[in-house]
Order: sequence, then C-alpha cells, then structure tokens
Amino acid sequence: MIPQVLARVDGVCGELVLRQADDQYEIIANGVFLMDTRNGESERLMVRAAADRMPTGRLLVGGLGVGFSLREALTHPSVDEVVVVEREPAVVEWNSAYLGNAGLLADPRVHVVRDDLLTWLPGAGRFSALCLDIDNGPEWTVDDGNAALYGPAGLDMLGRALVPGGVLAVWSAGTAPAFVAALTERFGPVQTLAIPVPRGEPDLVFLAQL
Repeated sequence: MIPQVLARVDGVCGELVLRQADDQYEIIANGVFLMDTRNGESERLMVRAAADRMPTGRLLVGGLGVGFSLREALTHPSVDEVVVVEREPAVVEWNSAYLGNAGLLADPRVHVVRDDLLTWLPGAGRFSALCLDIDNGPEWTVDDGNAALYGPAGLDMLGRALVPGGVLAVWSAGTAPAFVAALTERFGPVQTLAIPVPRGEPDLVFLAQL
C-alpha cells in the first residue's frame, strides 16, 4: 500500500510528515525516515534496561517518538515519574490524535516538556535514568545542533543530571565508536545491547552508569 500523508508541518528541525500505511504510522523528517509504529522492540529494551539498573525514582525519556519508550517506562516498578522531553509539538499532538497514546500522555505520572533537551536539561534537577532517542544515533543526528549532546561537554551535562547510581541509555541505529570511547572516558565501562532488525545492521543501545 502506498503510504497516505495524514499531516505535514514545518517543525523545529524542518518539515515533519506523518504517514499511514495499512494500520501502521511513520514519521519523516526532512525526507528522511525517523520512526514508525511497526516494532519498537529496541526502544522498549532501552527503557527496560535502564529502569532495571537505576535507583527508584524519575526517568527521563528524550524524544517521545511514537510512544514505545513512554509506554515501557510506565510499566516498570522502579519508575515513579516519567518526564518526556519533545521539542516538536506536532509529535506530541500526533501521539494523541493518531497514534492512540492520549491515555499515556494523560497519566498523572507523566510530565511532557515541549523543549529542546540541550537547553532544558541543565536546570531540570536530577534523574535516576536518562533514556535518549532523539536522533538516529550519535553519528546520525536529526540536525547539526544535536551533535553537541554526544561530545564531552554534552556528556558532562548528562552526567550532572543523574543521581548517584543513575543510568544513561542512548539508542542508535548503528555503531558509534567515537561516542562509545567518549562515553567510556566520562562514565566508565559501557554496555552495548544489540537488537536484530529485519534488514541491515542491528539497532544498538549504549548503557553507562554513575
């Protein structure tokens, strides 16, 4: 089936398009595939792995996506509160209007922040876990500005936002050796989880802990 365009907007990072193919939805940013509702196994694993390792408390989801990460966080007993940081208002609106996630967003444990993570996080207090899925990976960013998040200064900012024993989890569509090296230098040993996909290289989740 040829995908049907349901919505098209000028977003913070450029043009965003929501498409539907059969009963599945996908979001395209500036002509590049960003996410869809077909699986979500790696996003759920990212959150579950972080929550399994973190102290009880609040968990941050960087990037709402199509709601897989938020849904997983709300099922975990270690998570008291979920803060979702999403800079694209349309993504939040589409989750409610098209993707069936209005109930998740209305959960009293959920706080949605419509802002850029890079500018918002320094004044936001500390978290038990940070789960970041705002790009296709540290070396495949949605826009050039996001690259600062994955360098030494960005990792220092992320480290300051974690409580002792807190966990940083970063989703990636591919290997990122320079990022893993920087992550190891800042946090210590890094665990990499690989999630097979139908075609191509596996999705990856990088895990580090204070």
